[in-house]
Amino acid sequence: VGGDGTVLSAAHFLDHGTIPLLGINSDPVSAEEVSVGGAKKKVDERRSHGALCMCTSLNMNKLLPQVLYGSGNLSSRTRIQCTVKSTFSETKLVPALNDLLLANPSPAAVSRFRMGWLEPVKEVPLNSQKSQGEHLSELRAQLPSSSYGTITRFGGQPFDVTRSLNVWSSGVWFCTGTGSTAAMHAAGGVPMDLETKELQYLIREHMIEHDAEKELKNMNNQIIKDKEQLHMRWNSKRGRIFIDGSHLIQNLELGDEILINNQAPPLLIFQRHLEPPAQNEEHDDDDDEGISINHTNQQKQESPNVFDKITY
Repeated sequence: VGGDGTVLSAAHFLDHGTIPLLGINSDPVSAEEVSVGGAKKKVDERRSHGALCMCTSLNMNKLLPQVLYGSGNLSSRTRIQCTVKSTFSETKLVPALNDLLLANPSPAAVSRFRMGWLEPVKEVPLNSQKSQGEHLSELRAQLPSSSYGTITRFGGQPFDVTRSLNVWSSGVWFCTGTGSTAAMHAAGGVPMDLETKELQYLIREHMIEHDAEKELKNMNNQIIKDKEQLHMRWNSKRGRIFIDGSHLIQNLELGDEILINNQAPPLLIFQRHLEPPAQNEEHDDDDDEGISINHTNQQKQESPNVFDKITY
């Protein structure tokens, strides 16, 4: 019960994706508040939009019984899995439902990192008669000469980093389909289908030469396809990962490696039901009022409130 921020925070506790989430917007904008000084507004920027909430405090008595009787609109949403590998540890962060922001703690500072895509490497069986250096040399020999040239590991699995790029910027956004219409869209990203398995990234204020190649400029904003994995090496002294907003963060240090993919368990969430468009909008105010009252009475007769039958 709250707003979109409350739903995002609650989703972090459902990291296994086996329990469905239902959000109730506790502070919706009523019809009376839409009209301000005779001028109608569609939204109030000070209030929660409630995009992730299934219902509001004004209509929950009608919609919650539908969920209890099994007719709720349940949606499966992809989440971002982020893993941070430091010198002596490998940390898997809580899944992000909306987005991740990787940036310097200071908004005025440059965020430096190297990014690329991970390709699994078939590991050479370890020969006990060979040294570790000889073993790594055999492993590198399998890689093409045009590759990044460094083997990295996550979860014990070796990967080669391909199509890598050095970046100086204000940070980078990652989002799911759910978060593609939020901060990502405001920053210039592309809206995506809510239930898509793809992710999207957008480099913020990427500092590149004016005459840079078109392929380099196109890497500012791209789709991370299903099962693709993006790798980053943090090259600034300090950094932070902001998970679904500013409340949950992970600090980064120089040399930390980050793995981004869509392998987190998806979240089951009840979607809100869109209200049908108003009918007979050409009638005068008195007729509209009468139609609205009759329509409401008809709904009450067809869908009795089950909460009226509950004895406390």
